[in-house]
Amino acid sequence: MRRRRLRAVLTALALTTGGLAALPAAVPPAVAAPAPHRPAAATDWSRAVVDSTMARYTPATLGGWSYPVGLYLYGQYLTYKRTHDARYLSYLKSYVDRFVKSDGSIGQSFNNLDSMQAGRLLVILHHETGQDRYRKAAKKIRDRLGSYPRTADGGFWHADNSSRAHQLWADGVYMVNPFLVEYGREFGASTYTNDEAAGQLAVYGRHLQVANGLLKHAYDESRTASWADPHTGLAPEHWCRAIGWYSMAIVDVLDAIPAGHPRRPQLLDIFRRLAAGLEKYQDPATGRWFQVVDKGGRADNWTETSCSSMFTYALSRGAQQGYLDRHFAAVARRGQQGVLAKVEIGADGRTNLADISIGTNVGDYAYYVARTRATNDFHGLGAFLIMNEQLRGD
Repeated sequence: MRRRRLRAVLTALALTTGGLAALPAAVPPAVAAPAPHRPAAATDWSRAVVDSTMARYTPATLGGWSYPVGLYLYGQYLTYKRTHDARYLSYLKSYVDRFVKSDGSIGQSFNNLDSMQAGRLLVILHHETGQDRYRKAAKKIRDRLGSYPRTADGGFWHADNSSRAHQLWADGVYMVNPFLVEYGREFGASTYTNDEAAGQLAVYGRHLQVANGLLKHAYDESRTASWADPHTGLAPEHWCRAIGWYSMAIVDVLDAIPAGHPRRPQLLDIFRRLAAGLEKYQDPATGRWFQVVDKGGRADNWTETSCSSMFTYALSRGAQQGYLDRHFAAVARRGQQGVLAKVEIGADGRTNLADISIGTNVGDYAYYVARTRATNDFHGLGAFLIMNEQLRGD
């Protein structure tokens, strides 16, 4: 009944709007998309961010199939689940339907983990609509993993090409493992997907986590990458968003696997050591975290909004679920206030979220701190929505 009602709502909405995805790219977003919500005294920041983003972009102009857009739309879906505003789901569906044909085919090779993150949207749309084409498209990712290259101990390479061969990037665990556990739950395949996702987090954690609890950005099994330590294979720095991806992924997987899963104690140990490291390096002045997490004392380092949102979400959820000590809820609240200080309403009535690092490869300290500090980058918008939906009722 839920799916039939939802399909009726989406059909009616499509008839009244003329179909969001059919809007030509030449139509200015401010005309084509719904007018932004104008926040009142008690601002619903999730609604404000979603309405502002929908006003800036149509589903046709939002961008290609990518993990930053996938992250943002996952956050929009969380807002939809709370508000039941059918526009939010219709917009998401119109974006995905640019890539998934009626027969379930999708023009992606899935030769890197980044390309798999938006697969979460396929599982969501199957759950919400019951349309089999989304199952078929999602299965292409699941099937690709059967032949996807791995390290000797089973970790998925960041990409199936020579420049990323033998490499594990902390980013990668979020690109595939939340999709895996959600796929398993939706399609009755949880035995494999839970074991695979938990195993990936364990392998990555074993290689990337160091004594201070934090994770290095990446590891090269071959020790041949320019950034790899010749002895450990590790990248030189603790880049904040890489650790943020891992933080969110471990929470999502712990939420999915059963209480008696054999990997749970190992994942809890990794998460608790990571949480202690994050608490230690949280900026006491702002509540946020630095672009290079453990070097906040350097004058050119800066607090970054997307990772601060990710850490805040993970610590809050971890405390709520009993994975972490309850005092981490207060650490998360400080993080939330720090992130909220970075969002404002512009003269046009739309939100602006500042100080978001653009997409970033593996590098040294100078490379990370010199990254562009963008406003309204999808990495930050998506992480903000995930954080805000978690902490709204905290």
